[in-house]
Parts: sequence; C-alpha cells; structure tokens
Amino acid sequence: MLFDAMASGQTALDVTAPIAVRGPIRARFLDLSVTDSEERALILDAVTSLLDHGRLVMGPEVEEFERRIARYCGRSHGIGVGTGTDALILAVKSLGIGPGDEVITTPLSWLATGSAILLNGATPVFCDIDETLNIDPDTVEQHITARTKAILPVHFTGRLARMPEILEIAGRHDLRVIEDCAQAFGATFDNRPSGSFGDIACMSFNAMKILGGLGDGGIVLTDDDRVAVRLRTLRHSGVPEREYCEELSHNCRLDTIQAAVLLRRLPRQPAIVARRRELARRYDQELAGTVQTPPHVRGYADVFYTYTIRTRHREELRLHLADCGIETRIQHPILMNDQPAFQDKVRGHSPVADRLVRDILCIPCHEKLSDEAQSHVISAIRDFFGARS
Repeated sequence: MLFDAMASGQTALDVTAPIAVRGPIRARFLDLSVTDSEERALILDAVTSLLDHGRLVMGPEVEEFERRIARYCGRSHGIGVGTGTDALILAVKSLGIGPGDEVITTPLSWLATGSAILLNGATPVFCDIDETLNIDPDTVEQHITARTKAILPVHFTGRLARMPEILEIAGRHDLRVIEDCAQAFGATFDNRPSGSFGDIACMSFNAMKILGGLGDGGIVLTDDDRVAVRLRTLRHSGVPEREYCEELSHNCRLDTIQAAVLLRRLPRQPAIVARRRELARRYDQELAGTVQTPPHVRGYADVFYTYTIRTRHREELRLHLADCGIETRIQHPILMNDQPAFQDKVRGHSPVADRLVRDILCIPCHEKLSDEAQSHVISAIRDFFGARS
C-alpha cells in the first residue's frame, strides 16, 4: 500500500502528484481560465454591484444564492458557508454527533469527508464501494453498532450513490443520513437531484467544481427548522446575534463576492453539464473494450465531475499520456483508511476499494475541452493499448 511504502522510505512512482507533460499541452485536465467575453462581463458586473452596495459580509447575494440552491434541490433551508469542508464539519456537528459516536462512510473520497467526522470527535467507519466507485449499501449493515449515528454517502465523480437503499438501511436502524454532494451538483436519480435525499446535505462550490466560484464556497441544505437555526449560529463562531456566543464554532460564512459570482454562473450550469455528458458519451463509445469506462446504472444521470477510467496498466498509461501532452489525475490515490493522519482513529474494511483504487485514472472531460483535444486523448489511449497487443 502507498502508506506502507511512504513509511518505509521505498522509492516508487508518486501517484499523488500529476505527471509533468512534456512539450506543449494538448489536452488540459481542467481549465479555470475565464476567456469567454460574456462570462467575464457577468463576473465583472457581479464585482461592480458588490462595490456599489458595500455589503461585503453576508450581503444580499448570499441570501439569494441560498434561496436559489435550496429551491433547486427542493429543500426548505440553504445555509451558505465558506467551503465544502465547512459544510461537512458543521453538518456533522449540527446533528449532535461527537465523541463516542460513529459515522459510516466511504474510504474513496477527498479527505475532508473523514476529517469532518474526526474533527467533531467521532469515528469514521469505512465500509466498501462497488463498481460505480460509490458506497456499496450491501457492506453498510455489517459495520453498524450501538455507537453508529449516521451514514455519510459521497456522490463520487459526479454520480449519485445508491440513495434509496442507503435511506432504507438508515430508516431501519434509526440513523441520520448526511449527503456529501461536493462533486455532484445537478446529478439526479429518477429526476430527483443530489442534495434532496438525506437529513442534511453538503455541497462545494470550489472553483474546480461544475458550478464553481472564483475561490471557495459551500452550502448546507436541510428541511429541519431547528437544525437550520443551529447551522446559522455555527457558521458565525457560535454567535446567533451580536456578541453572545452560544457554543464554540469557527467563522465560516460564505463570502458575498463568491455568492455574487455563483449567482451569475448558475444559469450556465445546465449547458456545462450537457457538454460534459456529450464528452462522456463519446468516451463511452470509443474507449469501450480498451479500458473500463464508468458503468451506466438505470435511473442515474451523472454530471461527470470527473470521467474516471480503470486499467491495470494505469502507471504506464499515465506516463504515455503525459508524453502525448495530455494531463491526467488520480482522484483520489490514497484511501482515507491509509491517510497518515487517520491512523488508529478509524475502523472498517474495504477490500474492493483497496483493489479499485490502484486502477482508477481521470482523463480530461471538462466543458472547455474541444472535440479535437478529445480526439487526441482517445487516439493516445488506443495507441497505448494497441502497442501492447
């Protein structure tokens, strides 16, 4: 395992770092530049409006953004926060989960998922994943104990976890459900959007996300009036009004400038998702039989935060694609079970995740990727496997 290799000082290809592309870049993994004149004008207009009214902290754009996202997801309350990590930390805390409690989650996610549980004093318990790279509900119940308080599914790569089954398990065991929707804004199951399933849901609007700001941003969604009141207190250092601190927390309000930019970008989100789905369909068709492409599950509409392929020849393929001017990433190469900071603080067993994490590779699939650049990616992958046959 990578953690064991790190601890023993072994030398190996660092799967945690991007491989430098040699020569000109022909297919970027992600492009955060703003070159579209119309989008630039919208963003500059957002900044101008902010400078005009001067309400830089918790300005009117924050409340409007909260309302729009809550309505989009069919929720009663949206509480804007500074980051998706803040959303997770406050969500766990707002449900009263703390020391002595356990939360069942996936080992394959950005470490913020597990950190949010640990930072509240609770224990992450890692079940396993299925071929979609999301939580396998069939592995959840074996990890439930008297200390279990919640299940925290992650909608990984922009695909919803199997929420009907997870909710059924939670209902039978009287557990809360916290959705980590950081990668899946706009994804649906039977036309029901991410963020609409759990007792509470957390979203990220980091610049890398499909709906992204010019930095960080997040939101917590809930239908529970009391939880919403507590969340609004928690995001402002535990202060409901003026100077009276009711409980310890940190300052994690959503910046007004991020809310303003996100409001301007929100109408463009459907077109972004449509383009990513178009790119994904072409990859599905032209890479079938060459690599393991993302499986299709009836009723699930993915937004393709990443297009993640699988191959036993991942490291060689990464090097080949870099030589072809193609940027790739591995998201995420270290299971949370194996994170150095998590050792002796978690429990659970995830043999499928241990196997699949060695094979996953994300290739470019963002809305700014041209047809020509995608053709180059496809050709490069085919050439690599053609030379091995």
